[in-house]
Amino acid sequence: MRREVMHLSSLFLIFLDQIKTFLYHTYKKGISMEFKFNDGGRAEAGYKGETGDCVVRAISIATQTPYKEVYSYLYLSCLSEKPVKWRKREPRIKRKSHPRKGIRRPIYEKYLFSKGWKWIPCMGIGTGCKVHLKKEELPSGRLIVSLSRHLCAVVDGVIHDTYDCSREENRCVYGYYQKG
Repeated sequence: MRREVMHLSSLFLIFLDQIKTFLYHTYKKGISMEFKFNDGGRAEAGYKGETGDCVVRAISIATQTPYKEVYSYLYLSCLSEKPVKWRKREPRIKRKSHPRKGIRRPIYEKYLFSKGWKWIPCMGIGTGCKVHLKKEELPSGRLIVSLSRHLCAVVDGVIHDTYDCSREENRCVYGYYQKG
C-alpha cells in the first residue's frame, strides 16, 4: 500500500511538471517579439523585386534616411573595394560588395560611424550566445542588430524587416549599432 502511494505521488509530480512545462512554452510563444513589415523605402524609391539588401534596409530604417540615399552612398563605396574571398568553401571566387547582394562590414561601418553610431558587441570568440533577439535582452531605441549573415532594424523592441528573423526569439545577436 505504501509503495502504491509513493508511486502515485511520483506520477502526480511528473504530471504537474509536464503541465508546468506546457504552460511555460505556451505563455512564452504568446509574448514573442513584435514584427512589422518594412522594406525601408525600397518600393517607394522605385526598386522592384526581392533582393539581399538587408544592410541598406536596416540602415535606412534605423537612421531614418531615405533608402535611395543610403543605397547610393554604399554603392559608390563598394566601387572602390578590391574583390575579396567571401567564403572558405569557395576559395577561387572573389567578388566585391554590392548593396543588392551583400556588403562587407568595413564598408557599412564607415558610413554608420560617420553618422555618429557606435558598435556594442554582445558576443566574443568562444563566449557563446549571451544576447538573443528578444525585447527583454535589447535596449530600447533605434538599433541596427547584427545577426548571422543578416542585419535588421529594431525600433523600441519591434523588428522592422521584410520577414521575422527572430527564429522564435532564439536567434543570437552578435552585437548592435546604436546612435552614440
